[in-house]
Amino acid sequence: MDQDTHELHASSFGAAAAAYAEHRPDYAQAAVRWALEAAPGPRVLDLGAGTGKLTATLVALGAEVVAVEPDPAMLAELRRALPTVRALPGSAEAIPLPDGSVDAVVAGNAMHWFDMAVAGPEIARVLAEDGVLAGLWNVMDDEVEWVAGLARVSGSEAVGPRDTPASWRAETADMHLAKTGGAARFGSPEQAGFPHGQTRTADSLAATLATRAGMLVMPAPEREARLGEIRAFLGSRPETADGEFSLPMQTGVLRVRRL
Repeated sequence: MDQDTHELHASSFGAAAAAYAEHRPDYAQAAVRWALEAAPGPRVLDLGAGTGKLTATLVALGAEVVAVEPDPAMLAELRRALPTVRALPGSAEAIPLPDGSVDAVVAGNAMHWFDMAVAGPEIARVLAEDGVLAGLWNVMDDEVEWVAGLARVSGSEAVGPRDTPASWRAETADMHLAKTGGAARFGSPEQAGFPHGQTRTADSLAATLATRAGMLVMPAPEREARLGEIRAFLGSRPETADGEFSLPMQTGVLRVRRL
């Protein structure tokens, strides 16, 4: 997408902060452990932390967490949900922390919004020697037949190029690298996927998809029509028509070490 469209999508979440907090999934603990296993210490920056979905998992695993989020509404939701976490306004391109102050920087469903030409050196600045940068993404497992059907019905606005396992691997393989200008500050990337799931109903899964950036920026009549198609599909499937079900997912991780 062009820069204006990218910025429109990136700034869309604040208006839906409460829905994001309610409906977006957490992250598989095994994925977070793998992301951090090579970090030289427990100090972790959750960058682009949103409403604290990844932050909460980091806290549960005993990390010493500071969260940084640029959107005031998202940051307010994070502070409400996790009042004991140090949560600061800031961005990947302007991190409000001293040099070498964290052992790992993680980003949950956020790294694709970063301008890595600026953010890469900035992340490297705050990382300690041998520190780790890890991006995590929750993706829907479209190897399951009904999930593949849902992806087709939902369209790219709701199920985008990083939202299924194969496309996630291709889209994120070199996402840590600056695309323009500057030398890479990180080593060779590693990718891994970890089974995950989210308990949903047809209505709550539709509400989850409604928090995707492509859906948030749609004109309201078009968005409601798309959500109607999604609900109709879910209502037609025996796996999802009645009551609660588990949405098959993976948490994918891109992990690199600071050079």
